[in-house]
Amino acid sequence: MTPHINANVGDFAELVLFPGDPLRAEYIANAFLEDAVQVTDVRNMLGFTGYYQGHRVSVMGHGMGIPSISIYAEELIRHYGVKRLIRIGSCGGVADDLKLRDLVVATGAGTASLTNRTRFAGYDYAAVPDFELTAACYQQAKQRDLNARFGNVFTNDLFYGRDAALLPAMQRMGVLAVEMEAAALYAIAAEQRVQALTILTVSDHLLHTEETSADERQSSFNEMVELALATGVAAG
Repeated sequence: MTPHINANVGDFAELVLFPGDPLRAEYIANAFLEDAVQVTDVRNMLGFTGYYQGHRVSVMGHGMGIPSISIYAEELIRHYGVKRLIRIGSCGGVADDLKLRDLVVATGAGTASLTNRTRFAGYDYAAVPDFELTAACYQQAKQRDLNARFGNVFTNDLFYGRDAALLPAMQRMGVLAVEMEAAALYAIAAEQRVQALTILTVSDHLLHTEETSADERQSSFNEMVELALATGVAAG
């Protein structure tokens, strides 16, 4: 056990789906996995392990923001032997043509956080996902005729109080969406020599007034989950 996960060694599969919301993890375990068993519940950050199409898969919440996902990713990798982590979460759309519930696959993640610079001797680190996972995701999206957008996102430390200059800068640089964890996950995965990917669903848009409800974010977004599961299995 670790300070934040009370599972036993061997309780987690090598593939972990990684939503922010622990209740979304519970929903995924119940709706998509067979013979799912809860393996951790410290601070109600729920984790489950079951089977998807005969493949052993785990799903666990990681909370909100870089500090939270960093703790859980490090412990899952170092102590539980996890080899592939696929973050599945919500994002705020930046690209004008993105709509609610569109899928975004983060092929790179800029960030306002200094954590990656701390890892990288004070320099900017190019936070990118694992190529094999990304390629598998692209193929699975094509097979399912999903209109997933592949491109850069921005990992922000702030949910409220954004810098007024940030949105125009993101639009100028072709950033698709904003979220709060991908850049850290990619850096940790690179440092630990494991695979990571981030698949997101647009839950609101920085340019429009539409948004999904908390309940919708918790128990829908099924296309994202199915794409993540198919990607993880295909790349395994």
